[in-house]
Amino acid sequence: MTIVAKVEEATSRQEPERELTDGFHLIIDALKLNGLNTIYGVPGIPITDFGRMAQAEGIRVISFRHEQHAGNAAAIAGFLTKKPGICLTVSAPGFLNGLTALANATTNCFPMILISGSSEREIVDLQQGDYEEMDQLAIAKPLCKAAFRVLHAEDIGIGIARAIRAAVSGRPGGVYLDLPAKLFPQVMDAEAGRKSLVKVIDPAPAQLPAPSAVQRAIEVLKGARKPLVIFGKGAAYAQADDEIRDFVETSGIPFLQMSMAKGLLPDTHPLSAGAARSTVLKESDVVVLVGARLNWLLSHGKGKSWGEPHSKKFIQIDIEPKEMDSNVEIVAPVVGDIGSCISALRDALGKNWTQPPADWLAAINAKKDENIGKMASRLKKNSTPMDFHGALGALRTVIKERPDAILVNEGANTLDLARGVIDMYQPRKRLDVGTWGVMGIGMGFAIAAAIETGKPVLAVEGDSAFGFSGMEVETICRYNLPVCVVIFNNNGIYRGTDVNPSGGEDVATTVFVENARYDKMMEAFGGVGVHVTTPDELYRAVSEAMDSGKPTLINAVIDPAAGTESGRIGNLNPQSTVRKN
Repeated sequence: MTIVAKVEEATSRQEPERELTDGFHLIIDALKLNGLNTIYGVPGIPITDFGRMAQAEGIRVISFRHEQHAGNAAAIAGFLTKKPGICLTVSAPGFLNGLTALANATTNCFPMILISGSSEREIVDLQQGDYEEMDQLAIAKPLCKAAFRVLHAEDIGIGIARAIRAAVSGRPGGVYLDLPAKLFPQVMDAEAGRKSLVKVIDPAPAQLPAPSAVQRAIEVLKGARKPLVIFGKGAAYAQADDEIRDFVETSGIPFLQMSMAKGLLPDTHPLSAGAARSTVLKESDVVVLVGARLNWLLSHGKGKSWGEPHSKKFIQIDIEPKEMDSNVEIVAPVVGDIGSCISALRDALGKNWTQPPADWLAAINAKKDENIGKMASRLKKNSTPMDFHGALGALRTVIKERPDAILVNEGANTLDLARGVIDMYQPRKRLDVGTWGVMGIGMGFAIAAAIETGKPVLAVEGDSAFGFSGMEVETICRYNLPVCVVIFNNNGIYRGTDVNPSGGEDVATTVFVENARYDKMMEAFGGVGVHVTTPDELYRAVSEAMDSGKPTLINAVIDPAAGTESGRIGNLNPQSTVRKN
């Protein structure tokens, strides 16, 4: 046999060419396998091609103008869906921009995964000056629930599975996933790659409460003469809406809803004590906390707003045992997922349950009627320039007429007053600044709400709050989202009337450009811009925008003197007692 014949025979006996895959496709396949079909992010080195490939493979990739807003979008997507929202960033500065949203998500118990490209480990560890060199994993760890790094393509499936489970199990939160640049092009056998992927099974299993804990809580409730239930955003996240309604209406206990829990039951429900908040906090004797924390938003469960010290007994339902006794004694802790716990409490009420005393309910209703009556005339005021109440009265009607619309809200006065003025009718329809009270969530939340739900979104923004994320109106227009942004424009932070105390040429630190036309920004990107000066004009403009589904920005002129310092939390601003002579 000739040499040529031997070569041809050997070639004919070679195995067929293997199908290969790489890190790019394994990450995409792992996300899709687990039903994660939307990515929020900003393209750039080293993740530009990954975004293109993900889009080609059917994943929706929403590109933002800044990573912080993409992260906020991913976080609120997690809150709305109970699946971790995905945020994709470049290395170093892009990672740091996304980190603010990751930390905020963890604080608010929103499940999200921040995926960032990074420099090579061997260069970072020796500090040899790689492109955007940074030890991102070490930086992220203190600010999120868990952090992982994947170095080898065969570990991608496990890495993403661990990130998903960490984000949604127990108390949800943010997770960081570090993907060095050279992971993406790593090649491996396609069949081995498929086998390495993991479909996460039951990532957030039900956690049933101990029967003894349920019985203890019931005994405390039976001794109450002035009981109160407080629902936090954890109760809204749980999506145990039917169980919660059944418990409230069976027990007959009046309830308060924290701002992002509003709509679990309609604010107009007969047992809603929202319009008598101060009264029920001060006078209640047993308080049931459901997915709500006794943090600064509830004055830590003590102080003047809660009446006499040690005058109350607290029952707390939370999936995190360490939350109990965080500020005051919890006499009946009930640990477990909210759906299981609230169902167990409902079942334990039994046939012999006695509803709260009539005089307690009557006192609450009387205070509600009084406060609603005082507010009514202020909400109907059709003045020029508008004050906050007149403008919010118009928006209150818009939401009443469209109860399935989603309201995003941030600002100082714009936020604090809207919480009390605008009634909500359905769960998870109000999205705002949450536990940290951080400004800048507005456009990210609005974009994700529109993407994830397909519902019209009304974003009510203070002019200062809008400034943090305002460039994302281009993103709204680019994706033609049904978002109507209303800016309460009073020419500054809190007020637009402050003056420079030195008498110098610079304006006061809280003052913006006078009579700015934010509506022109939206027009610049092809959206609809509207300028309004009265509540009637505001109502008509918002109604038209919500009905049309077109990207719209409404510049609502508010009296520059109408605001107050820090809204209702001005006490958190320390005041100097020393004056320089």
